[in-house]
Amino acid sequence: MSKRTMKEAAQLLQGINSEMDPVFIELLQDERKGIQKLIAQWYKRQEVEARERELFHQMSEYEQALRDKGVKFIAGVDEVGRGPLAGPVVAAAVILPEGFYLAGLNDSKKLSEAKREQYYNTIVKEAVAVGIGVIEAEVIDEINIYQATKRAMLTAIADLSPQPQHLLIDAMELPLAIAQTSIIKGDAKSISISAASVVAKVTRDRMMKDLGEMYPMYGFEKHMGYGTKEHIEAIRTQGVLREHRKTFAPIKNTQF
Repeated sequence: MSKRTMKEAAQLLQGINSEMDPVFIELLQDERKGIQKLIAQWYKRQEVEARERELFHQMSEYEQALRDKGVKFIAGVDEVGRGPLAGPVVAAAVILPEGFYLAGLNDSKKLSEAKREQYYNTIVKEAVAVGIGVIEAEVIDEINIYQATKRAMLTAIADLSPQPQHLLIDAMELPLAIAQTSIIKGDAKSISISAASVVAKVTRDRMMKDLGEMYPMYGFEKHMGYGTKEHIEAIRTQGVLREHRKTFAPIKNTQF
C-alpha cells in the first residue's frame, strides 16, 4: 500500500480526535520524520484543546449551579470604557444557551482583536439574547462614570428578550428586582460575563474606529480614546471634542 503524502496526512489529522482511529494508528507506524512531526503537532493540539475545555468547564460553574436550580435564562453583564478620555462607556448583556461551547473564550482583554471579532460573531449568532447599552461622554460628565456604567448595564439588560431570571455581573450590583450575583474579575470567572465582555469591547472598538474616521487627526482607531501621549498631544493641538469627557483629567484641569 502506497504511503500517504504529507499534505494528505496533515488534512486527515485535522479530523482525527482519537488515538484509536485506524488512520491515526496507520500514521503512527509511518517512520518518515515529516509524518512524525505532524503526529507531535497533533498531540500538542490535543493538549491545548483539553486545557481549553477544562477552563471553559471551570468558567461555567456559576451558570451550571444556577441551571441545577432550574434557572434557564442567565445573563452575563459587563462593560468597557470606564477609563478613556473620550467616547462612550458600553455595556453588554448576554444570555447563552445551555450547552454553548466556544473554545478559548475568556476575558476580552486577554484576546487578540482578531479573536475578539471571531468570538463576537459566534456569540451574537448563537446567543439566546444580546443587549447593548451605550452612554455617551456628555452624560458621563453629568452623572459620573460609576453611575454611567450602571446606566449602561441597565440599558443592556432592558434590551434583552427574553428577560433574564438571574444576572451574573462583573463587580457591580444593580438596582433591579432580578436575582443577581456580583463577581470580582467576573470576566475571567464566568463564561457569560466573558461573552458580554467580548461583545461590549468589539462594539465600543467599532464605534471608536468610526470616530477615528470622523476625526483622523486624533487617532481614535489606535488608542480607543485612552490617554496616550499621541491622544494628549492631539487634544493640545486640535482641541477638545464633544466626544471628550470634560470631567476627566487631564482635560478638566488643563487649559488646552
